[in-house]
Amino acid sequence: MADQDRLAARHDRIVRLCEAGGDARELRMRLLDELGAAVGFDAYAFLLTDPETAVGCAPIADVPCLAELPRLIRLKYLTPTGRWTAIRDLALLSDHPEPERGPLWQDLLRHHGVRDVASLVFRDRHGTWGFLDLWRRDREFSRAEATHLAGLTAPVTAALRRAQAATFVVRPHQAPRPGPLVLLLSPGLDVLGQTPETHAYLRVLVPPEQGRPPVPAGAYNVAAQLLAVEAGVDTHPPRARVHLADGLWLTLRAARLGEEGPRGQRTIAVTIEETAPGERLALFGRAFALSARERELLGLLTKGADSHTVARSMYVTEHTVQDHLKSVFAKTGTHNRRDLLTRALGA
Repeated sequence: MADQDRLAARHDRIVRLCEAGGDARELRMRLLDELGAAVGFDAYAFLLTDPETAVGCAPIADVPCLAELPRLIRLKYLTPTGRWTAIRDLALLSDHPEPERGPLWQDLLRHHGVRDVASLVFRDRHGTWGFLDLWRRDREFSRAEATHLAGLTAPVTAALRRAQAATFVVRPHQAPRPGPLVLLLSPGLDVLGQTPETHAYLRVLVPPEQGRPPVPAGAYNVAAQLLAVEAGVDTHPPRARVHLADGLWLTLRAARLGEEGPRGQRTIAVTIEETAPGERLALFGRAFALSARERELLGLLTKGADSHTVARSMYVTEHTVQDHLKSVFAKTGTHNRRDLLTRALGA
């Protein structure tokens, strides 16, 4: 009973932390501190995801096999068991017998003494906002701990979505406009080459430890998703949109190059470029939890439509258009059409 009371108290603390919100990175670090005090773990990987494709980006991680990061990510995407795209709230590795645990555990985790993994997904009707893996070496997660973790997915999901919404600000005029930048990877996700400017953007996407080169974790994720699609593990496109800084969103895509290598495998090219206005608008609508009709309205406004034209296009009255506009203003914290479109489009 005492353990249940302790977990209940921790649950309330984490809910309050989620309600307080904040920057997505800082929020995740505070959440990890609370989860460590509540259930305990030996390693973790906490990623944001593109809400539409569920492909990971902007990771924070502390894992014992960091030197094998490309392999870890590749195996994670190729393992159906406990995959974040296939679970509702939480899955435990220990719920599956060893032969069914898949290549991530068979080929890597067991060699590092990992006994159990709690995998959480943060998803709502607007998209998938992140996933978290908590690793344990000494013992399995208990049912009470699993219930506690599963009960946190809803408030954490809402907090992550709001953190992404907060990135939609008016961009400064001097902000750079990248791209397309290119990173070339082998089928094993080893870096083969990159365009000169790529290095600088990777450093901002995943800040490295002092004195170390940037880790192209976002590129690894979209490339690993390409491998998963090719293997029939998942069907989402190998694309992820991620906030860089100052309202600038980038889109990472992975594709095979034409020529085959010595083993008959083609090099993977990951491109990085500024997110196109239409894709940014779609993210904006998801992040601010706009309804389908509100997103339709927003799309018409970006094309310069006035209230009369919007009403005719949506087959509603102009009064209804104004009601939709008031709802959109309230959800996005804007006060007029100009402010709304400036935030949505970033300029």
